[in-house]
Amino acid sequence: MKIAVIHGPNLNMTGIRQVDIYGTTTFSDITAQIDGLAETLQIALTQFQSNHEGKIIDYLQACHRDGVDGIVINPGAFTHYSHAIGDAVASMEIPVVEVHLSNIHAREEFRQKSVIAPYCIGQISGFGAESYIMAIHYLVNHRRK
Repeated sequence: MKIAVIHGPNLNMTGIRQVDIYGTTTFSDITAQIDGLAETLQIALTQFQSNHEGKIIDYLQACHRDGVDGIVINPGAFTHYSHAIGDAVASMEIPVVEVHLSNIHAREEFRQKSVIAPYCIGQISGFGAESYIMAIHYLVNHRRK
């Protein structure tokens, strides 16, 4: 099984910026935790982070071409306005799970709407790095059924 994890803008600063919202767990800690889970589950997993909308779209399209079995995406702020990323996700023939470290539904009004979630099989938010772990477990279990 091949899973791709996509981290959107500013996630590389996790653990440094707005620790009152995102916590002190660093981006390196999160990616290491995800890699450790992939090793435990014996799945092929790649991680990609970009602060650029077009690069995220290019990566999504590459996942589609390369036969990835599932995608976990944290679109960061693009969640709320990137119809281009939403269109790329909508074109996927593979399951995509949207994740967020914070509970976007308990934050500012503009953060409560996702233009990407309607094209995903689900959304997990508010559990910090565990949001990614839950999404990966779901994709693995969904694939095996």
